[in-house]
Amino acid sequence: MRILAIDTALDHCAACVAADDAEAPLSAETLAMARGHAESLLPLIERVIARVEGGFAAIDRVAVTVGPGSYTGLRVGLSAARAIGLATGKPVVGVGTLSALLAPLLAETFEGTIAAAIDARHGAVYVQALGHGEGLAPAHLAVEEAAERLGRGPVVLAGSGAPILATALAERGVTARVAGVGGPDIASVASLGLVADPAQALARPLYLRGPDARPQDHARIARR
Repeated sequence: MRILAIDTALDHCAACVAADDAEAPLSAETLAMARGHAESLLPLIERVIARVEGGFAAIDRVAVTVGPGSYTGLRVGLSAARAIGLATGKPVVGVGTLSALLAPLLAETFEGTIAAAIDARHGAVYVQALGHGEGLAPAHLAVEEAAERLGRGPVVLAGSGAPILATALAERGVTARVAGVGGPDIASVASLGLVADPAQALARPLYLRGPDARPQDHARIARR
């Protein structure tokens, strides 16, 4: 099986083509960017596909990160993935951004908890963890609450929120190590997409908190 993986959830724009019988992607490209995903994604996908024999016709499914992440970035990636799926008649699956960050940590031999954390600003993180007990499902939590929920450790962390969460854990006397602070590896998105169930891993945005913008009800003119 071959898969086209797309990631625009955070501060980069990435795509790759991977196969279930190959260790490394057949073609991949990642561009670091805080904005401009809409203008960069389709040309990037075209370059990635052009390096693969058979092009779009050789793709069996499409995977795309569904969040948490930038509202605009997620919409760009999801729209492109759905359009490609519709045009090719191939299934589209969603991959959680936190799950993709966790995936490389699963390969480590480690007695403790592994956690992915994305800086959600305002003293909060998006976090997901595997390890002691039942782990921690994707959630939007204050940094202090996230540290408490991760337990006694030790903890290995990945993602942009890893440093602030590691500091909070250290203040609680918990051993924590930061494995990386970047976004998910596009190869991890592809790997998770290859094993995902299209009936369950839906390509729709995962929002773990409400929008920052709030309607100003006090400024509205009453209807008559």
